[in-house]
Amino acid sequence: MTPAINLAKKAKISHTIHEYQHDSCSESYGLEAAEKLGIDAAQVFKTLVVCLDNKQLAVGVVPVSAMLSMKQIAQAAGAKKAVMADKNDVARSTGYVLGGVSPLGQKKRLITIIDASAQNYTSIFVSAGRRGLEIELAATDLQKLTNGKFANISAD
Repeated sequence: MTPAINLAKKAKISHTIHEYQHDSCSESYGLEAAEKLGIDAAQVFKTLVVCLDNKQLAVGVVPVSAMLSMKQIAQAAGAKKAVMADKNDVARSTGYVLGGVSPLGQKKRLITIIDASAQNYTSIFVSAGRRGLEIELAATDLQKLTNGKFANISAD
């Protein structure tokens, strides 16, 4: 069990765990998940951690088929600008390794912004806390569990 799965269970939210054989040569963890699970890449979301201009970390949850807009996530988080966070800071604050960062069950609760497109689906897929493991849940449940908010933060 990962902290992400434990959080979903503890909160008694409806979820499904999907496991697949991760290929270490894969260039995109999210696209690999979509391909191996046979689902639309727009329904699989990646978890990206950014550093805001006040040095605070924030989480952006965007479709694996899209790019995160630094300008839009900064605005949604109430900052002037954002840059990708240092991988060591990501691991330290979330407790997860890159490619397996889940928006759920992080060591430190970070500001979480979920791309508004997540609301277009009955369920979405996010990392369950390790490479090769996805958790499927309703976007509204993800929003509640992370105390996050929906905003347009992807640049297609």
